[in-house]
Order: sequence, then structure tokens, then C-alpha cells
Amino acid sequence: MPLPRNAALAGCLAVVAALALTACGAAPEKADNKTATGKDAATATSAADFGGMDALVEAAKKEGVLHAMALPRDWANYGALIDGFTQKYGIKVEVENPDGSSQDEINAVTSRKGQDRAPDVLDLGTSFAVSGAQQGLFAPYKVAAYGDIPSAQRDDQARWYNDYGGYISIGCDASRVKNCPTTFKDLLKPEYKGQVALNGNPTKSGSAFGGVYAAALANGGSLDDIQPGIDFFGQLKKNGNYTPVESTPATVEKGETPISIDWDYLNAGYADQFKGKGVDWKVAVPEDGKYAQYYAQAINKDAPHPAAARLWQEWLYSPEGQNLWLKGYARPVLMSAMEGAGTLDKAAAAKLPQVSGTPTFPTEAQQTKAKGVLAQSWGKAVAG
Repeated sequence: MPLPRNAALAGCLAVVAALALTACGAAPEKADNKTATGKDAATATSAADFGGMDALVEAAKKEGVLHAMALPRDWANYGALIDGFTQKYGIKVEVENPDGSSQDEINAVTSRKGQDRAPDVLDLGTSFAVSGAQQGLFAPYKVAAYGDIPSAQRDDQARWYNDYGGYISIGCDASRVKNCPTTFKDLLKPEYKGQVALNGNPTKSGSAFGGVYAAALANGGSLDDIQPGIDFFGQLKKNGNYTPVESTPATVEKGETPISIDWDYLNAGYADQFKGKGVDWKVAVPEDGKYAQYYAQAINKDAPHPAAARLWQEWLYSPEGQNLWLKGYARPVLMSAMEGAGTLDKAAAAKLPQVSGTPTFPTEAQQTKAKGVLAQSWGKAVAG
């Protein structure tokens, strides 16, 4: 994306890096980006514009590289996705600032326009995808499986579409915390002083944004009203339970963030990662704040490697790519379609954190409104 990705934010450093690259990054050499059909690869809206998948693969291999940001290898099994893409197509994937945020990605698109270090593709919290599309930053492109993506989880102009998602959960190191919390209400208990962390800053990070939304639902708010969630964290800050340290696997191992509010697929993955390292990581989806959300894929309108960017999307939305996310405990957006087609990895699906009920998702308008409220109120709520 968290988030580290979206979660562990390297805020100031990322901005400095972006500014430095803006100043000294060179514009990419102009290559022949014409497709087999004579169309510019940068304006191709489907594989058909290249002359089919084989021609798209050939064009992408000619470019030879894909630039991405904010994709930690331990985030939703992205390491396997990156390696699988390279092994299958021979295209190198360069990931800059893997622990960056969704906002860092947007900043890089706008500040590095025309440079060879601009990101080709983006993996964003949905609210950031919506705002990026509104700014005209993304190229419309329909992957082969576009029609199988639920209509509520894709932009009608194909400028972005959801890829994988999960539920906000509470992760807890039972080796350091005697009684692990399982609800937002629990987090207010004095025994958790200085232990409760988010995976980033909610004004910049998709996972932290989700954490505040979930807290709102647990405290009388709604998808139209995130303020109770902000107030909840203000209360946690006031009573000393909230720590401003942004949670990452490293901070958990060091004992700096023994309780982390994050996506269930990340917390579930950490449980595997921490085995044998003295961390007994438990995961609970809070019944009082059940919030689910998906991340979204988008292609930079000015991608320096437009064919590779489009092939990357085709890879991610293939059954192979979707199942790799599933193996990382994330729920792929094509899960229902793949189940019906018999291409879903049933063993991986059986390992997902159990959740009851049907989740509801905020609309674009609700997310835009929530972001605006956060921008105005978050800093004041957790200041000091």
C-alpha cells in the first residue's frame, strides 16, 4: 500500500527524494512506442490496441523495465507477484521507496512528469485513486478481466479498478501484551498505555485511513461521518494509549508497536513472518468496527514504460496474479468470478481470517468527504 506501503510512511524523506529527482532526473529517451496496430502505446486502452496479448508482451519486453513505488515485498505477497512477473516476461521491476504511501505515489506522478523515474503504475487506497482520476493523472485501460470486476469496484472510464482488499483488524503481540484487545472499545483500557499504533498517517495512508473509518463505525459514526473515529484517536492520545510511531514489522519486532491497527491480510501475514522470532502475533477483526476496503490499480498517464505498465495490469488480473494475492491473505477483487470459473486457489481461500456478515464499502463521494474532514481535523486531534 500498509500504510507501511500505504502504511509505513517515509514522509519527509520521500518528499525530499521526490524533489531531488524532480530537479536532476532526466527525461526518458524517446523510444518508438507505436503498437503493432500503429497506435501509441501510451494511449492504448486494451491489449487489442497492441494487436493482442502477444504483441503487448513483445512491446513490454522491448521496454524491459517497470517502475513502481510503495510495494513492500511482504505486503499482500507482492514479492511473489514481482518475482512471478519478471520470471514470466523477463521484465525487471524496480520498486522505489517500498514503504511509501499512496500520497507519495501521487506526488511522484505530478512532480516527475516527463522523467524516466516517474512511476509507471500505482497501487493506491481507493480514495487516492478517485482523487487521482479527478486530477487527470491516470490512463484509461481495460484489462482482459475488466468485465468481471464488480461495477462498484471500478471506474466507469477504466482509469482505476480495485485489485485486492481486506478488513481492518487489530494485531497484538501476546508475548508482550497480557490480554490482547479484540475491539475498539478494548483499546481505551489503561493497560494499553503507549501501545496502540496505526500503520501510517491517515491523511496519506490507505490503511491508516481505514483504521480511522473503522473506529468511526465503532463509535456511533457512519460511512458519511468519520469524525467519531478522529475523536476516538484523540481520546486514545489524551489517555496515553496512542503512540505516533507508525507500525511496521520492524517496530513490532522491537516491541515499539505491540498493538497495531492494520489490514487483516497484513496482520495475518505478520503472524507467519514472526514465527520463531519471539513474537506471538494474534489477529482479530473487531466486531464493533467492521470496515472493509480494497486498494486500486492505476496506470500513470505519462508512464515512461507504457507497454510494461499495461502488461503488469494484465498480470495482476490474471488468475495466477489474483491467486498470489490470495496466498498473501488478501481478498482478490476477482475472487467470486474465479470461484465460479474454477480457477480460485481453494486452499489459500480457506486460510483467510474469518469474518461474519457482509461488508459495506464507502462510495467515492463518502471517501472524498472523509478525506476532507481528516485533512482539517486529524493533526489537531492527535497533537501534542
